[in-house]
Amino acid sequence: MKWLSALVLAASGVVVPVLAADVPSGKTEVLWLGQSAFRITTPGGKVIVTDPWLLKNPVTPAQYKNLEALGKVDLILVSHGHGDHIGDAPALAKLNNIPMWSPGDLNMTLTTLGVLPPRMLPRFNKGGAITPVSGIKVTATHAEHSSVFVWNNPATSRDETHPGGEPVGFIIELENGFRIYHMGDTGVFGDMKWIGEYYKPDLLLIPIGGHFTMDPRDAAYATRELVKPKFAIPMHYGANPLGKGTPKEYMGALGDAGVKVFPLKPGDKIEF
Repeated sequence: MKWLSALVLAASGVVVPVLAADVPSGKTEVLWLGQSAFRITTPGGKVIVTDPWLLKNPVTPAQYKNLEALGKVDLILVSHGHGDHIGDAPALAKLNNIPMWSPGDLNMTLTTLGVLPPRMLPRFNKGGAITPVSGIKVTATHAEHSSVFVWNNPATSRDETHPGGEPVGFIIELENGFRIYHMGDTGVFGDMKWIGEYYKPDLLLIPIGGHFTMDPRDAAYATRELVKPKFAIPMHYGANPLGKGTPKEYMGALGDAGVKVFPLKPGDKIEF
């Protein structure tokens, strides 16, 4: 972690590390809301919400069935167009009058359909790095999955399926250098090893449910052999009957890998 972010040259010619005044030294709070939805409060007080499927999510804690209960939100990240990920993101964007960041082609579809105004649907893509709010850097990564967007046409009251672009994960780097890898929905792929080596994420948010994503065994392999984070929080299980994987199975398959796993329940939060 980049706790020391500035260098000053002392009179003696020795380089002395100092803590930059503009780098917050507070903690990072991670609140799991079920499926792939998290509220992340950064050391600088920014609030990031990922994949906010809340109102129709059967495991969302009751107090968060009201979007206003999330408080002020500074950044919304959506990994792909499936309903259990994009969910309430457009409504949350309107509530906070902020953009919704998601894969470029998904946001192009939403723009064409008029789901949100163009100014609230900025575009970026895999490999692209953005600074959507001051002090926060986000890079989109590959995810081995699919993506469509189902839209209810108000003129016909019928559901329509539209292209959702390619799914992504996110490397989220906070003000103090703490890095979170939100994997989105994905199966195992070899370049997870490169992502781990290049971005060196501290915290991994990893799907374990199976059927649509990695199951506990796959997720354990990805954690232990490929990404190798310091910490991991399992996600994307329990909200759909087909997502049968459990944290116990994941932790059992992981074994003694030197990774601290936090098996949260929806509504639980933890600080780093």
